[in-house]
Amino acid sequence: MVRETDEWTAVHPRQIRVVNCLRAIVESGPDAGLPQAIERGAALTVGTATGSDLVLKDPAVSRYHLELRHGRGGILVKDLGSSNGTWLGGVSLREATVPPGTRLSIGATVLRIEDAGIMEANPEGEAPLPELIGASDALREVTRLVRKLAPVASSVLIEGETGVGKEVVARALHDAGPRRDGPFVVADCASMPASLITSLLYGHEKGAFTGADQRRMGAFERASGGTLLLDEIGELPLDLQPTLLGVIERRRFCRVGGSSEVAVDVRVLAATNRDLRVEVNRGTFRADLYYRLAVARIVIPPLRERPEDIEPLARHFAEKLTGVPGDNPVAGVMEALRAHPWSGNARELRNVVEAAVVMGRVDLDGAASATAAGARAAEPTALAPYREARAEAIGRFEGTYLKALMEQCGGNASEAARRAHMDRPYLLTLLRRHGLR
Repeated sequence: MVRETDEWTAVHPRQIRVVNCLRAIVESGPDAGLPQAIERGAALTVGTATGSDLVLKDPAVSRYHLELRHGRGGILVKDLGSSNGTWLGGVSLREATVPPGTRLSIGATVLRIEDAGIMEANPEGEAPLPELIGASDALREVTRLVRKLAPVASSVLIEGETGVGKEVVARALHDAGPRRDGPFVVADCASMPASLITSLLYGHEKGAFTGADQRRMGAFERASGGTLLLDEIGELPLDLQPTLLGVIERRRFCRVGGSSEVAVDVRVLAATNRDLRVEVNRGTFRADLYYRLAVARIVIPPLRERPEDIEPLARHFAEKLTGVPGDNPVAGVMEALRAHPWSGNARELRNVVEAAVVMGRVDLDGAASATAAGARAAEPTALAPYREARAEAIGRFEGTYLKALMEQCGGNASEAARRAHMDRPYLLTLLRRHGLR
């Protein structure tokens, strides 16, 4: 599926003054004596690949072996699907939080990992980015990277869980850069039928295949002069990856059924909810394509790791829905929202806020709480307030829409969620609310 995109979330930066730092030191092994690696404010990666922050020659270490991040209560260690594992004593770690000073064994190498304290970081521009809203240190780092990378033409890989705001960050990179007046096109690799991916990306000539009744431009051609976001790039079949690599390298391609090359001027961004370094280690994603896409990386933390962002995001969503500045229908249940795991991240929060505006209730894992609007709805009145009347009308619309949607999809909730561009858990909540599930 290829679409023009819209904005909906992320972070509004405060001025950056300090950043947390990590340090990795090789204590023993083939690389003993290698200079220590220090990373300011983001993740520190260790492996034999040249793109790692600490590049080792130990043959028992994988190309992308492990990643270190600041976590709550210590340093978060994540093994990236390495061949020989990451070991703490006699325990193999996949993902764990450990204290500073911990020694880890990878291959024949022993690393000591430390918190390197804080360092000053100069703010890169004081004007806020209009697409980005929030308050956490983690997303201020995302904002810093957007400012740094927006002016250049290099590819950027944007990583994060589903619903975390990857497309919004991509749009911010586009809007803050020199291509802002050009098109911004999203090619969703997860929703493209396998048989049509090549046509959707590169276009086709009339008569190229059954049903090709006219020439059509693909995503690369439509994005020329601007930016192309390859969304969910980790879903691209392995056999189609060499062609994509060639197009990104040369910025030239032939349409399906064509013989002449088409040249394009496009900046390529990619987004994924997978860790592509793990897929490279598994052999399901080409290492050379990863290198080309991940010239720079922006990792967006999940919402559960940045509870400071929940209130400003909720207020932002409510204002967009109601048009009332400062409106926040979930203000009374903010503590419950901060404690919620948010498996759907910011998109799930948006759905909760929308339900609060429409229904006057907040429903988290089946625990419903009435909002102030919902409480007022029980009071008799000659003419309901605007928001309550609007909620009633939207409720009627929802019931009609959902009934028709489920009929068209044969009762398949997953297909219905895809067609409606809606999170499946939220769709199921609405279906239950309207007695359709």
